[in-house]
Amino acid sequence: MTEQPAEQRRVTISDPQVMRALAHPARLAIMEHLTSTGAAVTATECAEIVGLSPSATSYHLRELAKFGLVEQAPTRGDARERLWRSTVHSWGVEAGQDAPPEARAAEEALVEVYAARDFERIRDWVRRSRDEPKEWYEAAMISGPVLLLTADELTALNDAVRELMKPYRRRERLADPPEKARPVMVHYAALPMD
Repeated sequence: MTEQPAEQRRVTISDPQVMRALAHPARLAIMEHLTSTGAAVTATECAEIVGLSPSATSYHLRELAKFGLVEQAPTRGDARERLWRSTVHSWGVEAGQDAPPEARAAEEALVEVYAARDFERIRDWVRRSRDEPKEWYEAAMISGPVLLLTADELTALNDAVRELMKPYRRRERLADPPEKARPVMVHYAALPMD
């Protein structure tokens, strides 16, 4: 793995242009891979991850670079090889309650693409779960409890869940992963209901 950018950070995206740029399944997959691994990859390597051609993937990488989400990384010794890495450690989206309609629409479009991707992963798990090793089948969980909380309690719950997951984040464990560890998608949403 190559050296990390000097300023790895978490960013909250509120710019509608950036949200629209991210509202594409391939770009979300690229950002997920780069932020969750800290890796520097070529467009060809990234193409294998997102299921597109290297030229299409290169286009998406350049689009993400326009908004400062990825950048060119130092080469691995071959000057002809162009490596890309994320400029952020993690990111979130928040247009804000008082955001103009353009920002709200961009946020909704991005969340829609994000949720569709995660729900497809859930459907994929259900389709193939019977073929998984018993230990993984029994360890997996899909749950949807309805809680009764105040806004302060919900904030505390979200903080606790983030802290609980922190030691297991892929990026921090890649250097020395436990035996038999594999990536696990956690879809967490805690939203007030009507």
